[in-house]
Amino acid sequence: MTRGLGGESPSNVERYLAGVQYPATKGDLLQAAQANGAPRDIMQLIEQIEMDRFGGPQDVMKGYGRLH
Repeated sequence: MTRGLGGESPSNVERYLAGVQYPATKGDLLQAAQANGAPRDIMQLIEQIEMDRFGGPQDVMKGYGRLH
């Protein structure tokens, strides 16, 4: 499995975003991640993404990819 920033794979981050209705804001992502039991490092990763609005999961992954 490919590891990303902080040793977390993109699919692991995406797992904590289950149930997000897109388009979504960063706040929406953080709420979903918290509701899905995301650990602190995942919450911090989401906070570090420099985008504020996401049209779909692909936008989240693009933002995640820019953190490297």
